[in-house]
Amino acid sequence: MPANGLYLFAVGRGLDPAAISGVEGIDGAALEVVVWRDLQAVVCAVDLTEFGEASLARNLEDLTWLERVARTHNDVVFAVAATGTVAPMRLVTICEGEDSVRDRIEALHHDLSAALDRVEGRREWSVKVYAATAAAEPAPEPPDDKAEVGSGAAYLRRKRALADRRRAASDRSLHVADEIYGALAAAAVAARQLPPQDPRLTGRSEPMILNAAYLVAIDEGAAFRALVQRVNETHASATLEAEGPWPPYSFATLDAP
Repeated sequence: MPANGLYLFAVGRGLDPAAISGVEGIDGAALEVVVWRDLQAVVCAVDLTEFGEASLARNLEDLTWLERVARTHNDVVFAVAATGTVAPMRLVTICEGEDSVRDRIEALHHDLSAALDRVEGRREWSVKVYAATAAAEPAPEPPDDKAEVGSGAAYLRRKRALADRRRAASDRSLHVADEIYGALAAAAVAARQLPPQDPRLTGRSEPMILNAAYLVAIDEGAAFRALVQRVNETHASATLEAEGPWPPYSFATLDAP
């Protein structure tokens, strides 16, 4: 009979176990709630032949496996966040059993409590900003004189001019990104800048100049989305995309400011 461990999805406060009774964990496993002091850990049983230390190094390199687990992890966190305040745990956090879960909560109790205090009554919004392609890649200027087309000196001048225009366009994009970040941060409880995503992930040809997360009070969500729209209208050289409200992944982590 395979040995089981517990997959730890999130730690919360004020959760209603009955509200998540129909939510499925990894491979359809039932969710359980492990209580320690004033906190609740949401877990499900997993087979350690698949989730044990020896297997994880291999499985984490399997993108199909990783996508399946990440999707379930995200679905559970969203469902749990709808019932109370949660701090999502890192993907594939495995404990040996309930005592191990309680030990982990005890060791992190102060930091978990601080994280839950930080996000209580709030949700995360993601805002991505893309620069206009024309601004990001300025077209090269034609040579001033036809006689200079074959000139090495003229070629170098054009190369330098193009590099200068690209630097200027990059500087303008950074300035726009800073303006947008600050305008939205002023309407949020907290904000964080995240690394820009690779175009292969975004599916867009325009460069991403800002990838930011904002912590916003639940009852301010509609106003925040409207602000994003207004900011977008005042920055013709950029395109803003807002998504949310989400569980506060970026602000409930134990290393969040």
